[in-house]
Amino acid sequence: MTIRKLELQLMSRIDQDDLIEVKKIKRYIQLIKLDIACDAAIKKDGATITIENGTQRFIKTHPAMTEKMKINTQLIALEKTFNFTSEGDAPSPTASTVEEKEEFTDADLVD
Repeated sequence: MTIRKLELQLMSRIDQDDLIEVKKIKRYIQLIKLDIACDAAIKKDGATITIENGTQRFIKTHPAMTEKMKINTQLIALEKTFNFTSEGDAPSPTASTVEEKEEFTDADLVD
């Protein structure tokens, strides 16, 4: 996967006149780049690092591991807000359609 191909694919799925959606895609791509940089740092240094403080030595998780978790959380949250346009989608039922039905039966319940 190249970042440029991902960006083009995402941009093709949104209304590019909607500046908020464009900004979200740009932010998403920036987070992907940060995630890749974290991967490179972890690959270079390993998943753990040794901290020396005088005569004491501590083994800790690489700081990039924590950053990757934060980035992942942001990516997932951002993905949920994308307003992709798609041709041929069937319209979803509106609230007014549900409100018009006066009585519900057991068949209306979802298992």
